[in-house]
Amino acid sequence: MSSSTTRTGYGGGRIELTELSKWYGEQQVLRSIDLTIEAGEFFSLLGPSGCGKTTTLRLIGGFEPIEVGLVRIDGADMRDVPPEQRPVNTVFQSYALFPHQTVAENIAFGLRFQKVDKTERARRVGEALELVRLEGYGGRKPHQLSGGQQQRVALARSLVLRPRVLLLDEPLGALDAKLRRTLQLELRQLHHDVGITFVYVTHDQEEALTMSDRLAVMRVGEIDQVGTPREVYDTPATAYVADFLGIANLLPATVTETGRVRIGDADVAADTRDVTGSCTVLVRPERIQLVAAGSGTMRARVEQLVFAGPVTHVHLAVGDQPLQAVIPNDGMPLMAQVGQDVDLELSPDALRVLAA
Repeated sequence: MSSSTTRTGYGGGRIELTELSKWYGEQQVLRSIDLTIEAGEFFSLLGPSGCGKTTTLRLIGGFEPIEVGLVRIDGADMRDVPPEQRPVNTVFQSYALFPHQTVAENIAFGLRFQKVDKTERARRVGEALELVRLEGYGGRKPHQLSGGQQQRVALARSLVLRPRVLLLDEPLGALDAKLRRTLQLELRQLHHDVGITFVYVTHDQEEALTMSDRLAVMRVGEIDQVGTPREVYDTPATAYVADFLGIANLLPATVTETGRVRIGDADVAADTRDVTGSCTVLVRPERIQLVAAGSGTMRARVEQLVFAGPVTHVHLAVGDQPLQAVIPNDGMPLMAQVGQDVDLELSPDALRVLAA
């Protein structure tokens, strides 16, 4: 999306959630959420269905009443502020475009309620079309656009109102995988162009890792961890976070002394921090190196090889514990055959020791 458009008319958007709870009948779906999203951040709420991420979004947007806790935007309490008066706009998975209206008319729809004159309306619609790379498409009808183009129109319709916060509820969910990857990068660029706060709800870890400045991993109405994508991926706070983000080898282990863990029959160096006794060790597949038998830190048997283009997935067994390594297909011979014993090289910084 265009990187030349200025940010005139945009700004602000700091969100504070304090002890935010929500019930649907007797079921509690949010449990005392405390979270601050800084102005201008691209922040993702990540988690499985039913974890509370969409409910959190709806409370920010005003689509659900605030019963317990506080929602503040730029310091202002939103409890009694209706959705249309909040400095917020929302993009949903369904584009909800008016089929009988042109692209330009769809984008301009909300401006009619802001008493924007015709000249200014046309200028702002043109600016919004430029932001989403749809210059020249203003006269088309929605059915004449691809799915990706329709999603851009939905984004433009929200941005033309110049909100301080843009809420995005799985907006790429209806698109095919290749288009989703393209639009992930375009959304990231669009966020840079307009400079407002994006709050993005997704269950797709790749989307959250690709686009976010920071993210919150949620489960059963609570936040397990908040951090940058690299922090949450490399140093997960819990086994749940480790398992939810990417492929996670989670191995039962025991801390034998500070800086040492026993995994099966192998005694391995690791940063044990303040963990003692029984624990779980996380090692990502891309951090495992296969080396010749007798030269590594752990013995494993090759169970299966799965070629996946740029990488090969090597399925291993350490005793009765399954393990997966990812080896780049860089032209070098693969040091693994099904049924063969190999050694694994596990550097201390590749291991994350988690309390049981």
